[in-house]
Amino acid sequence: MQDIKEKVLKLILEGEKLSTEQMARILELTPAEVEAQIARLKEEKILLGWRPVFNPSFEEEARVRAVIELKISPDASGGFDRIAERISQFDQVEGCYLMSGSYDLLVIVNADNLYKVANFVHNRLARIAGVLSTATHFMLRAYKESGFAVAAPEKPERPAISQ
Repeated sequence: MQDIKEKVLKLILEGEKLSTEQMARILELTPAEVEAQIARLKEEKILLGWRPVFNPSFEEEARVRAVIELKISPDASGGFDRIAERISQFDQVEGCYLMSGSYDLLVIVNADNLYKVANFVHNRLARIAGVLSTATHFMLRAYKESGFAVAAPEKPERPAISQ
């Protein structure tokens, strides 16, 4: 039999956001038991947080997302980790991943406009000791976000052209 922690985690991952009361009914537990397991999952850093997935096409203000490839020279005392942890501290950074292949780190950045992404790369990333080169790619349109297919915004009807 699965232990309670695994059941709660599975319900969180497979289901939509449920209240603790709903989870308790499904799992035949008390709401207090579910809350205790969620607290434990957070303490153990298994559950890092809750967040909704928004369709990027419908944001009120257009945001710019970019993927930045970094080639780095590993720090003698901290390897890749020290540089990656430093980069991860910037507010603009949504994700930072150690990669195999032709570059070392993949950094996903979110900013208000192209200029702010370029400024971040030039004034922040490129100036970190150990960063050898960067390659920035701007995301133009999302087709799938966090496992959800993204529908394109409806285009306004164009008037018929008479001949």
